[in-house]
Amino acid sequence: MTSAYLLPMKTAAALFPLLALVLFLPTAVVLYRRHGTMSQWRALSLLGFLYYAITALCMTLVPLPKRTADMCKAFAAVAHPQWIPGNTFSDIWKEAHHKVTLNALVFQNPAVSGAVLNLALLLPLGVFVRCHLRRGFAAAAVAGFGASLFFEVTQGTALWGTYPCPYRLFDVDDLLLNTAGALLGWYVAGPLARLLPTREKLDDATPVRQSVTPGRRLVALLVDLTGVSAVTVLVVLATAEDVYSASHPIPQVMVAVFAVWFVVLPWLTRTTPGKRLLLLKLASAEGDGRPALWRIGVRASLLGVVTLPLMATLVAASMVLLYGPSWVVRRVRDASAADVQAIQWELIDHFPQVLLIVLVVVLLGGYVLMTRRRRPDLWPHERASGVHTVALAHTRADTGSHVEHADAP
Repeated sequence: MTSAYLLPMKTAAALFPLLALVLFLPTAVVLYRRHGTMSQWRALSLLGFLYYAITALCMTLVPLPKRTADMCKAFAAVAHPQWIPGNTFSDIWKEAHHKVTLNALVFQNPAVSGAVLNLALLLPLGVFVRCHLRRGFAAAAVAGFGASLFFEVTQGTALWGTYPCPYRLFDVDDLLLNTAGALLGWYVAGPLARLLPTREKLDDATPVRQSVTPGRRLVALLVDLTGVSAVTVLVVLATAEDVYSASHPIPQVMVAVFAVWFVVLPWLTRTTPGKRLLLLKLASAEGDGRPALWRIGVRASLLGVVTLPLMATLVAASMVLLYGPSWVVRRVRDASAADVQAIQWELIDHFPQVLLIVLVVVLLGGYVLMTRRRRPDLWPHERASGVHTVALAHTRADTGSHVEHADAP
């Protein structure tokens, strides 16, 4: 029985890093826009809830069955939903083999252990609703019922039509137990919620941090780099007659897009799309006016020394994912007379996976190192150009205060 729960937990642990990476940017953008900061409490709370949500989903779906000719015959017992409330008590009596003993009815009864697990499945959801969202009993009931209904419908529809027949039972008792578990979690989280700082206290403390935090600027930069890479790939696909040809000026396109993104747009609007999304803008060191074009150019040039290699990696990875490893091989063949057989096919085949690992390490490592640097000193490209970053009031800041907060030199 233990192995039946170990596989879903292992699956959740494998999926968590990828989903955390995918959801990192949108989560950070929302938090910085709403609160002006991404506190450790909010980040840990959201990451913990993400891991729990993945684990709960895997518990209801994993292990996935193999497609066989007699699959529906093997799962005929769960083909029809169970609509009778309280049927769990009948299952307990059957599993006890009509013996009225404590072991038979409770400790050694699989129907009881299943009911307890269904009760505990959404208990953390109730805790999250009360401690993080600061919502009431009704919100916990709606969240628990909605999550349980999603799980049960997913099971009853054979993973939304992925399989020819259901391999898990749609049980109305599971729906009731899951909802009760969420409500129980909300109730027992009362003392914990009183010990933790409220969301209002966290938000009220945000305007005191007047400097633009390194984490906020890093998120804006990651948004910009992702945008430049995506635009570069779109331009290449729209203008190239043969994307495999080594004569296609992909590096030139990338540099041109970079110049428009980091020089032209900031000179016209005083911000980049990433900074605008994070409520940031650029200002000259002499005042709050628009920086000179040459200063923005110097700033972008120094920034490009560090970011262009990463962007080139993102563009190359995107092309490999779109056209496969053959895109790299044919470009090497066109660019060089060297024997293509010398290329290590194993490395090319695993290029996207290796790149994903590198991006995870760079993203998490860079974020940890830069957020630990609390001093609001200007960074090298800002010192050399005389252009620094200022922050606008976040969406939950005091409406009576619209003062921009700048990084002090």
